[in-house]
Amino acid sequence: QAAIEGNYIDKKCPFVGDVAIRGRIVRGVVISTKMQRTIVCRRDYLHYIPKYNRFEKRHKNISAHVSPAFNLKAGDIVTIGQCRPLSKTVRFNVLKVEKQ
Repeated sequence: QAAIEGNYIDKKCPFVGDVAIRGRIVRGVVISTKMQRTIVCRRDYLHYIPKYNRFEKRHKNISAHVSPAFNLKAGDIVTIGQCRPLSKTVRFNVLKVEKQ
């Protein structure tokens, strides 16, 4: 789902604001939308343990800024891109949403 067209002002939005996307592009699942214009995104990955020749599951929670152009709820799959630090914990911006 692409961003909606509309009149909104958001200086941290990558579409209308003053933020450049550079660095990593990652995908994850939205687990919390309780903050204003910020989501918590969970990224699952496998970590290899050479001694046992097996993988273990690990995850990271990433805080990401979400533009008013997107309508998100928990469970959505999002693509987020790295940008400059927007706050103490936020270094990513939502770029695309695949509805769940």
